[in-house]
Amino acid sequence: MTNENGEWIIKGLDHRDPDRIKSADELIRYVNKVGFLPLFKNDIDGFSVEEHAASRYWWTGMSEDPWEWREDCAKSAKVAYGKFFGKKAGFISLEWLPVFVNYRRDGYDFESLYDDGKAQNRQKKIMDLFSLRDKWFSYEIKREAGFGKGGEKNYEGTVTSLMSMCYLVVCDFQRRISKRGAEYGMKVSQYSTPEALWGYENVTKCYCEEPQQSAERIVSHIKKLYPNAGDEAIRSICL
Repeated sequence: MTNENGEWIIKGLDHRDPDRIKSADELIRYVNKVGFLPLFKNDIDGFSVEEHAASRYWWTGMSEDPWEWREDCAKSAKVAYGKFFGKKAGFISLEWLPVFVNYRRDGYDFESLYDDGKAQNRQKKIMDLFSLRDKWFSYEIKREAGFGKGGEKNYEGTVTSLMSMCYLVVCDFQRRISKRGAEYGMKVSQYSTPEALWGYENVTKCYCEEPQQSAERIVSHIKKLYPNAGDEAIRSICL
């Protein structure tokens, strides 16, 4: 998605293109094939959902709307969804998730990261909630972790940083429920830890290698799929 003269333009395929991705299930299969994929167009040509889907269906609410697919993909738990790529949204296959976890966390579980002085107090307040239960909606985290008026600042940036380090992922989108039991408002994100969704051993199985080795694996994979990708673009998007 690019801004041209103040207007956001989707750079997708024609709706008649037979090679376009047409459903959430097809997207999941594609992510599992390529390993990881940002949602929107970036500085690596072809490296996005946007460039493999029909541009006309975005934000239509139709079955071929990629904005709707992200909800289905997150709920499926067949791929990881979150702000993983330059603080922007995208998908990682469960095969490649441990590689990203090892590099992005620098080999640290969150408690160890905090104990070594490498995590912020406001990050810890959020992560502490996940010792109480596995899943929290965004508005619940903001309230219970003490963000808002007179409290902690930069809630969105803090959650984004935890996703970027692969400590949190988006696992669902749902509307709020009123006291009468009725849904209302826009859908909100629900978060969980990768460990809660896929198991500690599965998520951390690359802790046995140096984080830089994991980074090199990511870079090598990108260069194999996109030979024209520049080193700076790879670093800014994937590392």
